[in-house]
Amino acid sequence: MSELKDGWKGVIKGKPANGQIATRSRTTKIEDIHSFTAMTGDRNPVHYNEELAKKSPFGKLIVQGGVTTGLLNACVAEDLPGPGTVFLNTNLNFKKAVGVGETITGKVELTSVRDDKPICQMAVEIRDSAGDICVEGTATTYTMPLDGL
Repeated sequence: MSELKDGWKGVIKGKPANGQIATRSRTTKIEDIHSFTAMTGDRNPVHYNEELAKKSPFGKLIVQGGVTTGLLNACVAEDLPGPGTVFLNTNLNFKKAVGVGETITGKVELTSVRDDKPICQMAVEIRDSAGDICVEGTATTYTMPLDGL
């Protein structure tokens, strides 16, 4: 009988458990919009033109979706599974726009953890301070071993 390979060997935080949850919160700022635009070139008027944005279905200036979902990157890379983690896949549904000055909370919950490879499946979401879901979906992550590098 062959021995099962420990796919989590060398991973900084070790193998996580199915059902584990990590959350992170932050308040959005106008500087987030400017920084994201500097990186991507996204100059959509609903992010910059307050007068137009107020007349839009959103009724306010909103931050780019990448600013909102960036909180999920921090959850997986810093908390769960932790350092060395990257997304292999995300499937995200945007339900509610996030405005400037809103506090949002990102949450990742592990739904499946492989033994043979450092790969996790998870449910992900972003909620606003009212508890409304702004983004929800699923993700697959890979955590590379960093010990000894």
